[in-house]
Amino acid sequence: MSERITAEQFHAADGVDDWRVLYHLVSAHFRTRTFTEGAAFVGEIDRLVADADHRPRVDLRDTGVTVSLTTRDVAMARQISAAAVKLGIPADPAAVQLVGITVDALVVEHVLPFWRALLGYDQLGDDYLADPLRRGPGLEFQAMDVARPQRNRIHLDVAVPHEQAEARIAAALAAGGHLVSDAYAPRWWTLADAEGNEACVATWQGRE
Repeated sequence: MSERITAEQFHAADGVDDWRVLYHLVSAHFRTRTFTEGAAFVGEIDRLVADADHRPRVDLRDTGVTVSLTTRDVAMARQISAAAVKLGIPADPAAVQLVGITVDALVVEHVLPFWRALLGYDQLGDDYLADPLRRGPGLEFQAMDVARPQRNRIHLDVAVPHEQAEARIAAALAAGGHLVSDAYAPRWWTLADAEGNEACVATWQGRE
Protein backbone atom coordinates (compact mmCIF):
# COMPACT_ATOMS: atom_id res chain seq x y z
CA MET A 1 0.00 0.00 0.00
CA SER A 2 2.66 2.52 -1.07
CA GLU A 3 0.45 4.39 -3.55
CA ARG A 4 -0.48 7.98 -2.76
CA ILE A 5 -3.03 8.00 0.03
CA THR A 6 -4.39 10.68 2.32
CA ALA A 7 -3.30 11.15 5.91
CA GLU A 8 -6.74 10.02 7.04
CA GLN A 9 -6.45 6.81 5.00
CA PHE A 10 -3.01 6.14 6.45
CA HIS A 11 -4.20 6.55 10.02
CA ALA A 12 -7.24 4.36 9.33
CA ALA A 13 -5.05 1.45 8.20
CA ASP A 14 -4.36 -1.48 10.52
CA GLY A 15 -0.92 -1.91 12.06
CA VAL A 16 0.27 1.72 11.96
CA ASP A 17 -0.57 2.80 15.50
CA ASP A 18 3.10 3.70 16.11
CA TRP A 19 3.13 6.27 13.29
CA ARG A 20 1.95 9.86 12.86
CA VAL A 21 1.60 12.02 9.75
CA LEU A 22 3.51 15.31 10.09
CA TYR A 23 3.11 17.49 7.01
CA HIS A 24 4.89 15.57 4.19
CA LEU A 25 6.42 12.89 6.45
CA VAL A 26 5.15 9.91 8.42
CA SER A 27 7.21 9.46 11.59
CA ALA A 28 7.60 7.08 14.51
CA HIS A 29 9.89 7.14 17.52
CA PHE A 30 11.14 3.99 19.23
CA ARG A 31 12.65 4.15 22.73
CA THR A 32 15.87 2.21 23.21
CA ARG A 33 17.87 1.42 26.33
CA THR A 34 21.32 1.65 24.75
CA PHE A 35 23.00 2.94 21.62
CA THR A 36 23.86 -0.67 20.75
CA GLU A 37 20.18 -1.67 20.89
CA GLY A 38 19.29 1.24 18.64
CA ALA A 39 22.04 0.36 16.18
CA ALA A 40 20.76 -3.21 15.97
CA PHE A 41 17.29 -1.89 15.20
CA VAL A 42 18.65 0.39 12.48
CA GLY A 43 20.44 -2.60 10.98
CA GLU A 44 17.16 -4.50 10.88
CA ILE A 45 15.45 -1.55 9.21
CA ASP A 46 18.22 -1.45 6.61
CA ARG A 47 17.66 -5.14 5.87
CA LEU A 48 13.91 -4.64 5.54
CA VAL A 49 14.14 -1.75 3.08
CA ALA A 50 17.15 -2.93 1.08
CA ASP A 51 15.08 -3.43 -2.07
CA ALA A 52 12.59 -0.61 -1.51
CA ASP A 53 12.10 2.17 -4.05
CA HIS A 54 12.41 4.73 -1.27
CA ARG A 55 14.36 4.51 1.95
CA PRO A 56 13.26 5.92 5.28
CA ARG A 57 15.10 8.69 7.10
CA VAL A 58 16.57 7.31 10.31
CA ASP A 59 17.88 9.31 13.28
CA LEU A 60 19.80 7.17 15.78
CA ARG A 61 20.41 8.48 19.31
CA ASP A 62 21.46 6.70 22.48
CA THR A 63 17.90 6.97 23.83
CA GLY A 64 15.91 6.14 20.74
CA VAL A 65 15.45 5.85 16.99
CA THR A 66 13.22 8.16 14.97
CA VAL A 67 12.12 6.83 11.59
CA SER A 68 10.45 9.02 8.96
CA LEU A 69 8.88 7.83 5.71
CA THR A 70 8.74 10.21 2.76
CA THR A 71 5.66 8.42 1.42
CA ARG A 72 2.63 7.12 3.30
CA ASP A 73 3.79 3.54 2.91
CA VAL A 74 1.58 1.42 5.15
CA ALA A 75 3.43 -1.81 4.37
CA MET A 76 6.83 -0.37 5.27
CA ALA A 77 5.48 1.18 8.46
CA ARG A 78 4.05 -2.18 9.50
CA GLN A 79 7.33 -3.97 8.79
CA ILE A 80 9.38 -1.51 10.83
CA SER A 81 6.95 -1.66 13.74
CA ALA A 82 7.00 -5.46 13.63
CA ALA A 83 10.82 -5.41 13.76
CA ALA A 84 10.67 -3.16 16.83
CA VAL A 85 8.25 -5.55 18.56
CA LYS A 86 10.52 -8.49 17.74
CA LEU A 87 13.47 -6.69 19.34
CA GLY A 88 11.42 -5.60 22.37
CA ILE A 89 11.70 -1.90 21.51
CA PRO A 90 8.59 0.16 22.41
CA ALA A 91 7.19 2.95 20.28
CA ASP A 92 6.40 6.41 21.65
CA PRO A 93 4.08 8.19 19.18
CA ALA A 94 3.89 11.29 21.35
CA ALA A 95 7.63 11.92 20.88
CA VAL A 96 7.51 12.81 17.18
CA GLN A 97 7.28 16.35 15.85
CA LEU A 98 8.47 18.41 12.90
CA VAL A 99 9.67 21.99 13.38
CA GLY A 100 9.75 24.52 10.57
CA ILE A 101 10.60 28.23 10.48
CA THR A 102 8.47 30.60 8.41
CA VAL A 103 9.74 33.99 7.24
CA ASP A 104 7.26 36.66 6.13
CA ALA A 105 8.68 38.68 3.24
CA LEU A 106 7.36 41.34 0.89
CA VAL A 107 9.45 39.97 -2.01
CA VAL A 108 10.48 36.38 -1.36
CA GLU A 109 13.02 36.23 -4.17
CA HIS A 110 14.91 39.17 -2.63
CA VAL A 111 15.51 37.48 0.73
CA LEU A 112 15.56 33.74 -0.01
CA PRO A 113 19.04 33.72 -1.66
CA PHE A 114 20.55 35.29 1.47
CA TRP A 115 19.22 32.54 3.72
CA ARG A 116 20.16 29.84 1.21
CA ALA A 117 23.76 31.05 1.17
CA LEU A 118 23.94 31.71 4.91
CA LEU A 119 22.62 28.28 5.93
CA GLY A 120 24.08 26.22 3.08
CA TYR A 121 20.59 24.86 2.42
CA ASP A 122 19.09 23.46 -0.79
CA GLN A 123 16.22 25.31 -2.44
CA LEU A 124 12.99 23.39 -3.10
CA GLY A 125 10.57 25.24 -5.34
CA ASP A 126 10.25 29.01 -5.11
CA ASP A 127 9.72 29.40 -1.38
CA TYR A 128 11.36 26.62 0.64
CA LEU A 129 14.88 25.82 1.88
CA ALA A 130 15.93 22.45 3.31
CA ASP A 131 19.05 21.25 5.09
CA PRO A 132 20.68 18.72 2.73
CA LEU A 133 21.99 16.78 5.76
CA ARG A 134 18.65 17.05 7.61
CA ARG A 135 20.20 18.56 10.74
CA GLY A 136 18.08 21.67 11.03
CA PRO A 137 14.48 22.74 10.41
CA GLY A 138 13.18 23.77 7.02
CA LEU A 139 12.77 27.45 6.18
CA GLU A 140 9.60 28.54 4.37
CA PHE A 141 9.03 32.00 2.91
CA GLN A 142 5.52 33.43 3.05
CA ALA A 143 4.68 36.42 0.88
CA MET A 144 3.05 39.46 2.50
CA ASP A 145 0.86 41.99 0.70
CA VAL A 146 1.95 44.87 2.92
CA ALA A 147 4.64 45.34 5.53
CA ARG A 148 3.70 44.53 9.13
CA PRO A 149 6.45 46.20 11.18
CA GLN A 150 4.54 45.71 14.43
CA ARG A 151 4.71 41.92 14.06
CA ASN A 152 7.64 39.55 14.34
CA ARG A 153 8.15 38.42 10.75
CA ILE A 154 9.67 35.04 11.63
CA HIS A 155 7.60 32.39 13.38
CA LEU A 156 7.95 28.68 14.18
CA ASP A 157 5.67 26.00 12.79
CA VAL A 158 5.50 22.91 15.01
CA ALA A 159 3.75 19.86 13.53
CA VAL A 160 2.69 17.43 16.26
CA PRO A 161 0.67 14.20 16.39
CA HIS A 162 -2.97 15.18 16.02
CA GLU A 163 -3.96 13.78 19.41
CA GLN A 164 -1.20 15.79 21.11
CA ALA A 165 -2.16 19.22 19.75
CA GLU A 166 -4.57 20.29 22.50
CA ALA A 167 -2.17 19.25 25.26
CA ARG A 168 0.72 21.08 23.60
CA ILE A 169 -1.40 24.20 23.21
CA ALA A 170 -2.61 24.01 26.81
CA ALA A 171 0.97 23.69 28.03
CA ALA A 172 2.05 26.73 26.00
CA LEU A 173 -0.86 28.80 27.30
CA ALA A 174 -0.13 27.75 30.88
CA ALA A 175 3.49 28.82 30.35
CA GLY A 176 2.45 32.41 29.67
CA GLY A 177 1.37 32.29 26.03
CA HIS A 178 -1.94 33.32 24.51
CA LEU A 179 -4.07 32.18 21.62
CA VAL A 180 -3.87 34.51 18.62
CA SER A 181 -6.23 32.59 16.35
CA ASP A 182 -7.91 29.22 15.99
CA ALA A 183 -9.63 30.16 12.73
CA TYR A 184 -7.79 27.43 10.83
CA ALA A 185 -7.94 24.70 13.50
CA PRO A 186 -7.35 21.79 13.42
CA ARG A 187 -4.92 22.53 10.56
CA TRP A 188 -3.13 24.97 12.82
CA TRP A 189 -3.54 27.23 15.84
CA THR A 190 -1.54 30.46 16.10
CA LEU A 191 -0.11 31.22 19.55
CA ALA A 192 2.15 33.95 20.86
CA ASP A 193 4.44 34.46 23.83
CA ALA A 194 4.10 37.32 26.31
CA GLU A 195 5.86 39.72 23.89
CA GLY A 196 3.88 38.72 20.81
CA ASN A 197 6.36 36.37 19.12
CA GLU A 198 4.26 33.85 17.21
CA ALA A 199 4.28 30.10 16.61
CA CYS A 200 1.79 27.74 14.99
CA VAL A 201 0.87 24.30 16.26
CA ALA A 202 -0.14 22.21 13.27
CA THR A 203 -1.64 18.77 12.53
CA TRP A 204 -2.48 16.83 9.38
CA GLN A 205 -6.20 17.22 9.99
CA GLY A 206 -8.11 19.50 7.66
CA ARG A 207 -5.37 19.56 5.01
CA GLU A 208 -6.86 17.10 2.51
